[in-house]
Amino acid sequence: MTKELSKKVLNIKPSGIRKFFDLVSEMEDVISLGVGEPDFDTPWHIRDEGIYALEKGKTFYTSNSGLKALREEISNYIKRKQGVFYNPDSEIVVTVGGSEAIDIGLRALINDGDEVIIPQPSYVSYEPCAILANANPVIINLKAENEFRLKPDELLAAITDKTKVLILPYPNNPTGAVMEKDDLDKIARIIVEKDIYVMSDEIYSELSYNGQHVSIASLPSMKERTILINGFSKAYAMTGWRLGYACAPSNIIKQMTKIHQFAIMCAPTTSQYAAVEALKNGDKDVEVMKTSYNQRRRFLINAFKEMQLECFEPFGAFYVFPCIKEFNMSSEEFATRFLEEEKVAAVPGNAFGECGEGFLRISYAYSLDNLKEAMFRMKRFVERLRESNKKQ
Repeated sequence: MTKELSKKVLNIKPSGIRKFFDLVSEMEDVISLGVGEPDFDTPWHIRDEGIYALEKGKTFYTSNSGLKALREEISNYIKRKQGVFYNPDSEIVVTVGGSEAIDIGLRALINDGDEVIIPQPSYVSYEPCAILANANPVIINLKAENEFRLKPDELLAAITDKTKVLILPYPNNPTGAVMEKDDLDKIARIIVEKDIYVMSDEIYSELSYNGQHVSIASLPSMKERTILINGFSKAYAMTGWRLGYACAPSNIIKQMTKIHQFAIMCAPTTSQYAAVEALKNGDKDVEVMKTSYNQRRRFLINAFKEMQLECFEPFGAFYVFPCIKEFNMSSEEFATRFLEEEKVAAVPGNAFGECGEGFLRISYAYSLDNLKEAMFRMKRFVERLRESNKKQ
């Protein structure tokens, strides 16, 4: 064939995380702290509901927007947690994970040349999805000294007359940063004044360790301009079930559902029946897992203090983002050497944006025993680097 492939796709870089997944798969006895996946099994009562659905032959397509019972439970959940009502018949669509919701949400909003503001470091899919939707990504480089929170002056400086959407990635992957109500109030005032949309990715909303997560959609005048994205992967340990959802005004959901209809048809049926059970009776499971994550979070923060490695305290998700700039090497070089010399896999910070350079993402969605051994190896590695730097 002589016809060239899509230049747009060819120019998108592969995920910066993938290289380390491939390296780990070729090595033995590696402790992997690189994957953002809970180490808990999906709670039994949720699995049972999926099994029961299969036994009863509930293996057919659902409606494009998802099971009515699931949309009703999503509506109840958002109302209970955030005080915001979404009509299950017109303001909710069930998707194949939160990632599909990001994709179809941007495609529903964007016209060619519109700008999408993306604070980084953040989830690796935002920028490629914006490009695939024919938007121009505008990057805001978040700062460690601000605890990686989005500041009003940073947002104002990024807005132009072409700005269409702000992606709000909190609680944040990879930093663990959160935005509290006071932070969101300031951002919301700018959003309303400048008349732009917000895509609020709240997949880690249940994993907030310093008070309950607040959605920007719950603030005055914000529901009508927000796409709220969430899912079941992180809170309910349901990554492989591939189920998420988006809540937004009906005119937006109608267009998102149209794209979903042609590209996907519907989310996995078995997963949807299981998710109804998760929302109805999963609160205690979430609390148990959250308590365990919080214990691991505190352990890692103390471990970094002991090895005198700078790291701000994260209050969301299940990641820490220690600074490694003192070693005068790139994040990728540090992560590669750490893997090769100590057999511990972490993700270089620049995989989540250029401003992540000089940091390392470590996931604590792993057992405390694995984390303890990994930190023992990391301390040994850091001490060896410091000793080497002294001799130079």
